[in-house]
Amino acid sequence: MDDEARYEAVSSRDARFDGEFFFAVTTTGIYCRPSCPAVTPKRVNVRFFPSAAAAQSAGFRACRRCRPDAVPGSAAWNVRADLVGRAMRFIGDGVVDREGVGGLARRLGYSARQVQRQLTAELGAGPVALARARRAHTARVLLQTTSLPVTELAFAAGFASIRQFNDTIREIYAGTPSELRAAAQRPHGAAARPSPSGIPLRLAYRGPYAAAEIFDFLQVRAVPGVEEMRGARGDRTYRRTLRLAYGSGIAEVDEHGGARPRRKPPAGLVCPAARGADGGWLECRLRLTDLRDLSTAVQRLRRLFDLDADPYAVAERLGADPRLARLVAERPGLRSPGTVDPEELAVRTVLGGPPERAAELVRSYGKPLDVADGGLTHLFPAPGELTGAEVEEPVRALCTALADGAVLLDAGTDRGAAERALAALPGVGPRTAAYIRMRGLGDPDVRTGTGTGTGSAAGTAGAAGVADAWRPWGAYALHYLWSAGRLRPGEMPG
Repeated sequence: MDDEARYEAVSSRDARFDGEFFFAVTTTGIYCRPSCPAVTPKRVNVRFFPSAAAAQSAGFRACRRCRPDAVPGSAAWNVRADLVGRAMRFIGDGVVDREGVGGLARRLGYSARQVQRQLTAELGAGPVALARARRAHTARVLLQTTSLPVTELAFAAGFASIRQFNDTIREIYAGTPSELRAAAQRPHGAAARPSPSGIPLRLAYRGPYAAAEIFDFLQVRAVPGVEEMRGARGDRTYRRTLRLAYGSGIAEVDEHGGARPRRKPPAGLVCPAARGADGGWLECRLRLTDLRDLSTAVQRLRRLFDLDADPYAVAERLGADPRLARLVAERPGLRSPGTVDPEELAVRTVLGGPPERAAELVRSYGKPLDVADGGLTHLFPAPGELTGAEVEEPVRALCTALADGAVLLDAGTDRGAAERALAALPGVGPRTAAYIRMRGLGDPDVRTGTGTGTGSAAGTAGAAGVADAWRPWGAYALHYLWSAGRLRPGEMPG
């Protein structure tokens, strides 16, 4: 998009572009998401930015009305495998907060100067500014959803000092922490109170969202003790334990969520394959033993539910293929679920079998929760805890490779290198490695060969060119084939 097309999206308050870019108004000093309901500013007074951090670095404050820091992330970071894409995934997972810019650079295999230069050139902000924007958003959420003392809250959000915290909040939100907290309390007429159900959050997404299908997918794969699904279809709550950097947690995500009212975009911006609502959110609650894990936990849940996807781009690409056109029309907003823990996903995939097999592993080697919560009793065991376990050789080999760093499955790892290393392990093979790459590393594409496996799928996509025609959305094509029964659930092409 050029700036004129971006301004057209702003004029129509088109939610499809929330998170893809931001706009700022020079006369007010405020930056917004494209769908902000405020009066559209004059074009001469508008500047565009590729990230919230870039707008903040340019001196603009976040709009209190549209909360531009709470939009879905750009789908580009899921697609891209270059330095910038990998860096953004690492920053989202909290690497800069935990390890600094030097740690980020080491994980990427580049110098800190090179990382700074490339991020600034493309996003208008370096890793420190991007991490700062992330911390500010976490702080706002904690201010408005908990009654934590400000001192404790500031360090939980990742700030190094109270002064840094106060200065950042004033600069980004044009108010003090106390004013932000008071603004959240006024509609309810009461002070914020700790909730036994956890910190309430809204996990935003763009476009249509096939919630029933993704909850179905998670329900049949739920490992007892680590995951559970409550309620009936259409009103379910997915619950699971989380193993995080500073502690553990329990997450609850509701199926029904909420939706934005539909707005018809101008003719020049209509995607012919787009259907459904213009975005919405899933209701979430998080209980954490250490609040410093909040933003990392949120980002991992976003990857699990594929909330940063661009369903319009997926529908446009796959809906143009006659093999998939009807499936895309029948299931708008179908997503490609990821995982909250790539190492857990890898172990479960290589172990194979029904979820009860993994549950036996959890009961034997997983860390029990201090207090069981319904059906949630354990954390899934880390690979290092399974290297000496009585498990099959492929699982032991995988866990050894993960524990000693021979295979890396962190958020911003090189996906190609990880897939090759996985495929080289005994008992893994290319199809299993491709599945782990798709779900564990959140790759929206998948390529394991020129065919599509066996059975009725053989006539669906047998030529090498079909996989190319679906790029970079091959993972979504697989989910359409799985949901329609043209491939057996979990079957990979090849």
